[in-house]
Amino acid sequence: MGVLIIVLVVLALAGLVLLAMSLRNVQQYEKGVVFRFGRLLPDIRGPGLRVIRPLGDRMQKVSVQTQVLGIPPQGSITADNVTLTVDAVVYFRVTDPVKALVNVRDYPSAVSQIAQTSLRAVIGRADLDTLLSDRDHINSELKKVMDAPTEEPWGLRIERVEIKDIALPESMMRSMSKQAEAERERRARVIAADGEFQASQRLSDAAATMADTPGALQLRLLQTVVDVSAEKNSTLVMPFPVEMLRFFERQSRETDDDTPARRSVPLPGRAAHPGDHELPEVPAIPGLVVPAAPPVPAAPPVPVAFVPPVPPVPPVEPVGPVVPVLHLSGERVGFGGGRIGAPVAGRAAVARERRDNWPTQAGPDQERDATPAAG
Repeated sequence: MGVLIIVLVVLALAGLVLLAMSLRNVQQYEKGVVFRFGRLLPDIRGPGLRVIRPLGDRMQKVSVQTQVLGIPPQGSITADNVTLTVDAVVYFRVTDPVKALVNVRDYPSAVSQIAQTSLRAVIGRADLDTLLSDRDHINSELKKVMDAPTEEPWGLRIERVEIKDIALPESMMRSMSKQAEAERERRARVIAADGEFQASQRLSDAAATMADTPGALQLRLLQTVVDVSAEKNSTLVMPFPVEMLRFFERQSRETDDDTPARRSVPLPGRAAHPGDHELPEVPAIPGLVVPAAPPVPAAPPVPVAFVPPVPPVPPVEPVGPVVPVLHLSGERVGFGGGRIGAPVAGRAAVARERRDNWPTQAGPDQERDATPAAG
């Protein structure tokens, strides 16, 4: 009896284990593909609790949700030879789970590689202005390029492809900013010129209206005076009639018409020039005879004196160094260079020799010195 109970318990446990191995839970966003001993079964299991054979059957679940795949930045060259870096994002989902599992291995990685190559190809066929201004066209073209190898063979559907960012070189960004600034300046100048043109048309219409109505100009003048005097200022406005200016202009014209004809008087020594002063013509006086100026005689030629050439200076022979010689003999020298005599003792003898050899008159000191000698 005890052995039977043990066998029944073992069988129950084995049945529970087999039942757990044969039950599969499929979510609403998934599809179940069953392989029996490696062979694909035609039936695709939908969401819910599904039963398979515990031995020989293997179920693989495939998500049919839209998946987002980011494309890493790709460096490429546009059609107008501009190097840039572009990154994008791809939205796709599985439409046929069997093809996604059987025809391709690791379909997310395959979609990433297809997106990178397609992105480079599309950028190479477009220019920079199209990439910056018409991204919708680039996105649709990129989607068409990716749909061809993925939808039919792999059972995948590319829903959207969008370019996220376009990285330009610094030099290109500076050039584009200068171009945009120049375009804005051009538009500002055109708008300002259009405003000036419209203002000139309005002013022309206002001038025509005032010309038809003389009192309108006076009213406008008074309105200007009121506008100027509205604020506290020290400006004094005095209206001056334009008719008075026109009167002076007519008087000046009549004076110019009455002035006799002028002639151009050239300066002496040169021909007449348009900038010379114009003097009125002098009327001729009857009976007045102006004698002709006598001719100026020619100056006689100036004789040229002959200057003989200067003879060359003979070279000077070099002279040796001059060595001064000093004689410390004690002798005295007079005015003419003569010797006064040998040194003698006594002051009287020296004074006598100085008096005899000095060319000028002796001073009082010499006479005083010579007096004892004479005595």
